[in-house]
Amino acid sequence: MMIINIAGLALIALIVWWFWLYKPKEAELGENDLVITVENGTYSPSRIKVPAGAPFEIKFMRKDQSPCSETLLIPELQISDTLPLNKLKTIQLPAMSSGEYAFHCQMQMYRGQITVK
Repeated sequence: MMIINIAGLALIALIVWWFWLYKPKEAELGENDLVITVENGTYSPSRIKVPAGAPFEIKFMRKDQSPCSETLLIPELQISDTLPLNKLKTIQLPAMSSGEYAFHCQMQMYRGQITVK
């Protein structure tokens, strides 16, 4: 009985950490090429900071064979593109105004965010 209670508390702690305390990797668009790796159910880095008012590009490297990871959607920019497996794919993004723009797969299992400042 004691083992079940401890396992239950550990599971609750894991859920709290994953949904409320976990902070994903964050990167800023700089002079170096920014490559987002699609692997193990995540985008890495999943949070990107970019300057407002200038077009830019983001490169994706899809290593995950899941069919869900194949499609990239940025709904607010009306972008839908296919990411090839184990090949670099460049996505051209227009100049954007300040704000936050979500990107994800078609089922929203893979999620990321572009912050424009």
